[in-house]
Amino acid sequence: MLYESTRGNSQPVSAAGAIKLGIASDGGLFVPDRSVCVTSGELSAMVRMSYHQRAQALLQLFLTDFTPDEIRDCVAGAYSVEKFDTPEITPVRKLDDHLYVLELWHGPTCAFKDMALQVLPRLLPRAAAKTGEDRDIAILVATSGDTGKAALEGFRDVPGTRIIVFYPARGVSEVQRLQMVTQQGENVHVVAVEGNFDQTQSGVKEIFTDPAVNAAINRQGYRFSSANSINWGRLVPQIVYYFSAYLDLVAQGEISFGQTINFVVPTGNFGNILAAFYARQMGLPVNRLICAANRNNVLTDFIRTGTYDRTREFFRTISPSMDILISSNLERLLYEVTGRDAGRVRGWMAMLQSEGRYRVDGGTLEKIQAVFWSDFAGDPATMETIRNTYRQYGYLMDTHTAVGKYVYDRYVEATGDTGKTVIASTASPFKFNQSVATAVLGEEAVRGKGEFELLEILSRATGLPIPKGLKDLDKKPVRHTLTVAPEEMGRVVQELLTGRN
Repeated sequence: MLYESTRGNSQPVSAAGAIKLGIASDGGLFVPDRSVCVTSGELSAMVRMSYHQRAQALLQLFLTDFTPDEIRDCVAGAYSVEKFDTPEITPVRKLDDHLYVLELWHGPTCAFKDMALQVLPRLLPRAAAKTGEDRDIAILVATSGDTGKAALEGFRDVPGTRIIVFYPARGVSEVQRLQMVTQQGENVHVVAVEGNFDQTQSGVKEIFTDPAVNAAINRQGYRFSSANSINWGRLVPQIVYYFSAYLDLVAQGEISFGQTINFVVPTGNFGNILAAFYARQMGLPVNRLICAANRNNVLTDFIRTGTYDRTREFFRTISPSMDILISSNLERLLYEVTGRDAGRVRGWMAMLQSEGRYRVDGGTLEKIQAVFWSDFAGDPATMETIRNTYRQYGYLMDTHTAVGKYVYDRYVEATGDTGKTVIASTASPFKFNQSVATAVLGEEAVRGKGEFELLEILSRATGLPIPKGLKDLDKKPVRHTLTVAPEEMGRVVQELLTGRN
């Protein structure tokens, strides 16, 4: 299988090439050059498999130039008992007869990004070797909070790699910030950016396509790659957990084999829900994909109207990992639903770059709306949902998962669809403990308390253990203190890679 660009102006590459490069030379994103299907028989056989076995079977369908042994080693190393606190890896919790929660945060950084960013660092060195790469890989990451720590942890001290993570200086929680700035490893760098996530992400994209910067780091013996979800090697492991959730429900007798279900996915960059779309395209029995946005509801507006417009006010919310106005992975969806029409996609992306907006045609919008439904939650609704869900079910949700639950309730009200539905839970509630504790315990209980004091308070009040990845985080030494303006990012990358900073 080869991988082609969504913009059609670069040569197809192997899976290893797509993972090594991260982004196509024309600025497009790599996608498989043909559809991948899982037969009913193959799906049935997976019911009795472990998460590791399911991951091996599904990744092999896309990563055709990797051997079965290589993929098995990558999966075993990624989802080990040392890294994940449950043998199920992604357990499914039942709230009631219609609604379930898929917990994706049992890895080392307590967020769903671990599901892919424990695999990618194992794939990337192998991909470099397969393509004859003799330079070290310099990985650039823009993060709205969770990707950064997961990438840093995954690539820490991986031979032949250096990683530089950029995050918006005032756009992440204190827990997220400390997870990054205390990161250990001889090959890791963390840089705060005086701007929002979209400026940070755009800065990284510009560096990737800047000939002068690329020439400079090439002279230093590096080539760029990405650990953001623009990298196919980051996206493809996410497909696995949608299959696994469905198969677990079958194994538990919650659904019959072949019965369709819905998935609700809180998302900002569209990568997590796009993985669910690919699972559906492959043959997983999925009815609707419910896109849950926060107040930065650019995706909700697009799914409802067909107009994508990033020229709007940017809001900092209590679900900061979704504070995004440029949803990079939407480009892959447009490529798929237009029948792989790179010309149309290229035109829309050019309009987004020049005008800040584009509008898709009616036929494209109709295809999107046949699969996707969307709504959004403001901060007050998110807080109320955390409180009500805990009171009704005894289940504690973080601020992003609560956005999903609120939007699910709106979906049922609007459509009357009470079919079996799974909400993707993207982070541990302890990771956003100030908001969660306020919602559950009340403002008086948390007034004057710091985030790390609140970890203990929330744990005592709910009886839930503090995740290992968050415990004593405030006692670790800060190792990364650099802050730059968006226009300085390219210069800083060169200095960090040459050891001048």
